Amino acid sequence: MAFLPFYLLTFFLFLTVSCSESDDDEGEFANWQQRNEQFFASLEDSLKAHPTAWLKYKSFTLDEASEGKSTDYIYAKVVEAGDGLDSPMYTDSVRVSYQGRLIPSATFPEGYPFDGTVYGKYSSMTNANARQSLASMIDGYTTALLHMHRGDHWRIYIPSDLAYGDSGNDGGSIPGYSVVIFDLTLIDFSPAGEAMPAWSSRRR
Repeated sequence: MAFLPFYLLTFFLFLTVSCSESDDDEGEFANWQQRNEQFFASLEDSLKAHPTAWLKYKSFTLDEASEGKSTDYIYAKVVEAGDGLDSPMYTDSVRVSYQGRLIPSATFPEGYPFDGTVYGKYSSMTNANARQSLASMIDGYTTALLHMHRGDHWRIYIPSDLAYGDSGNDGGSIPGYSVVIFDLTLIDFSPAGEAMPAWSSRRR
């Protein structure tokens, strides 16, 4: 039996692995736009089935009284309600803990986590936090925070039109047409330029 030279064998092995990785990548995001559109459309059923646990808000950039596309809105599931009474303003800074994910896929059944103050499972016992300017965030994220109160933990669902659009983010971790999902807890907020009270290490 004839044997291939080592360098040829290595070359063919490289081609095989490369093709497999390409196939996996294509499978992970196959029909990505369609899958994301179907996923987002299904959230209306969740709202109708559980109207006390789900919320729907039109983007703060749009007139609430005007007719809008389905992708002009975000959905939010109330995981835990806080005890605050007021909400941030657009010019405020907020202190939050959050984790952003894509929709579920073959490799990531809970959605690929692309950003956050949390590594691993989202938990009020282990979350870190970050200070953010509301005016610098994507429209859907800002829309949610403008309706939240201190202590609220929401899971928000943002269509690509109110997130990273059809081109995705610069780093490439968010493909175009992606619905993005955030577990988001509003810890505190303050007017721009004012010091925010130090975050308590107390855990609930």
